[in-house]
Amino acid sequence: MTLPVAPPEPLPGPVIDSHCHLDITTEYSGLTVGEALAAAADVGVSGVVQVGVDLESSQRAVDLAQKHSQVLAAVALHPNEAPGRSTSLDEDMAALERMATHPQVVAIGETGLDHYRTGPDARPAQEAAFREHLRLARRLGLALVIHDRDAHEDILRVLADEDVPDRVVFHCFSGDADMARFCADAGWFLSFPGVLTFKNAQSLREAAAVVPPEQLLVETDAPFLTPTPHRGQPNASYLMPWTVRRLAEVTDIDLPRMCSLLRTNTLTAFAVRPDQGFTG
Repeated sequence: MTLPVAPPEPLPGPVIDSHCHLDITTEYSGLTVGEALAAAADVGVSGVVQVGVDLESSQRAVDLAQKHSQVLAAVALHPNEAPGRSTSLDEDMAALERMATHPQVVAIGETGLDHYRTGPDARPAQEAAFREHLRLARRLGLALVIHDRDAHEDILRVLADEDVPDRVVFHCFSGDADMARFCADAGWFLSFPGVLTFKNAQSLREAAAVVPPEQLLVETDAPFLTPTPHRGQPNASYLMPWTVRRLAEVTDIDLPRMCSLLRTNTLTAFAVRPDQGFTG
């Protein structure tokens, strides 16, 4: 197996990539899913949460979780997929609910709001979809994985309006320290991507530093947001140790303890049960 870039030094303990897109990663990296998982395991990334962004990729997430014991699944319509679909929201949510009954599905997401790619005209459709995903997660007792891009105030407004699920994960957290404190006080999990390693991401490092250790998660969002020193290359779960090490530095937590915390936090955030057979 030839990796696109050299792997980092292995971590001293296993961690879980709390958000990735293996199906897209394989297109960019040339690795099979099995190879991608093996490369990750070699550096201490023992499992992944595979995240759907539409009905088709959500079904792939379920299929991958069924095939690979290192994979858990999350299903949803990405906010940018919500407007303009040929099927109705009710039809799409019914399809997602059927998928979400699979025992390897641990979350509804990624859902939320994206004001970067979606203009004002489409935002009502995004918000309607976000609210329906939130209610589905609550009804099924699953974690809610939130995509929040340039939409902090509206995301928090919707969460304040609704009966929020017991477990909420802010995927690729992008707020400042004040928002991090607010989310932490609400009991939500904050997941940090490779952006944490970027030179211009000091505000994100300041946000990570104020999060209670038991609410920290880490992710790749692979194949996107590749950490330094490989920024600009396609991301993959085996590159996540760069982010884990930076998070340990930012929070002043020694690396072995950080690895233990992150794995425990991920299992807690997604309420992973022994009977699910997850080996990550």
